[in-house]
Amino acid sequence: MKQLLYISLLLVLFTSCKSSSPIVTTKEKNATNNTNINGRKTNKLIDEIVDSASKNIGVKYKYAGTTKSGYDCSGLVYSTFSEFDIELPRTSAEQAKAGTDLGKNTDEAKKGDLIFFKTNNRSKINHVGIVIEANNDEIKFIHSSTSKGVIISSTKQSYYKNTFAQLSRILE
Repeated sequence: MKQLLYISLLLVLFTSCKSSSPIVTTKEKNATNNTNINGRKTNKLIDEIVDSASKNIGVKYKYAGTTKSGYDCSGLVYSTFSEFDIELPRTSAEQAKAGTDLGKNTDEAKKGDLIFFKTNNRSKINHVGIVIEANNDEIKFIHSSTSKGVIISSTKQSYYKNTFAQLSRILE
């Protein structure tokens, strides 16, 4: 009789504690919570990446540089994303092949995307930056320029407007 009472009590507790929310699979949870493969929320991760890159403003340009003693453009992108366990190729031309190619569709640009350029009349991509802000007619990005080191620039500047080649999304 005592056992029957315990079983009845357990059944009452079990049914009263039952969740009214539907079961969510990991895949659905990732989609609804906007998380990426590392389990971080994508928007938070993008903010962290941009903040990390911004801490290097003023660091000088150094060919093939990947440290605070100096960065080249792709070295800044490579090192910044590496801090968050996101592996990218080392050169800007190879980085342009990573992620989702958005082409020249500036309306699709968002914070955290990579922006690519073909500078000095080159036929292939040779410069990259990280988008920090995207409006209707302007994209602001952080990058390492050969003359000024790590700075923020804009596609409203004629040099970048004329050499803009592509946008790529690394984090969905």
